[in-house]
This record gives sequence, C-alpha cells and structure tokens, in this order.
Amino acid sequence: MNQKYPAREKLKQKKEIDFLFGKGKWLTCGDLRIISIDLEKKPAEDFTTFNQKVGVSVSKRYFKKAVDRNRIKRMLRELYRLNKELFTSSFGEQSLSMLFWVSKEKPVDYKSLEENFKKLCEMRK
Repeated sequence: MNQKYPAREKLKQKKEIDFLFGKGKWLTCGDLRIISIDLEKKPAEDFTTFNQKVGVSVSKRYFKKAVDRNRIKRMLRELYRLNKELFTSSFGEQSLSMLFWVSKEKPVDYKSLEENFKKLCEMRK
C-alpha cells in the first residue's frame, strides 16, 4: 500500500491549474469541495499527465493567520495520503484535482474531515 505523497503527485504548475479550473467538475460535501478532471475519460490533445496530481487550498478570506491555513492544508494532504486508493478509484489514475476547505470554521477534528472526504469520493463513483 503506497501511502506517500511525492512531488510528482503535487499540483503546482500554473498551466495544470488553469486547465483544471477551465475544464474540471466541482463536487461539494459538507465543508469540503473538490474540482477534478479525469484525463483518462476526457483526454485533452494538448495536455497529458502520467499520474494523478492533487493540490490543496484554504481561503485567506476566512483564515487570516497563516498558521491556521497551513494546519488545515496539512490535514487535507494527510487525508489524501492515507486514503489514496479510495481517491484513485473514484477520481482516476490520471487525474488533476484540487481540494478546498470552504468554511469560516476550523475543522472540528480529523475524523469528521475524513468522513466528508470519503463521502466525496463515494459521490464521484
């Protein structure tokens, strides 16, 4: 079971992010939102990736302090890392995705965040 989050799986390039926001589909479950596109199902002639790439984002509007934003982002990355197989089966082997926390409130605990993440993956299947 691969529970790593290597650099090749991190969504960082502006070109990839712009493509994702232009063509991706949104899903929301609780305070967790994702935009994703599966390049196996919808191939793009000018765009390819050989593995899934995932990014995380937390709004500066709701969380003024960087320490709060960074804490939530660490939790979101950990969710992905520990539930990678479920995520891959739902969103595809060659996908681009970005997770967002869309609430003014901090996550109550890791368990509730994980439940929302799993529901989000089930919604996609």
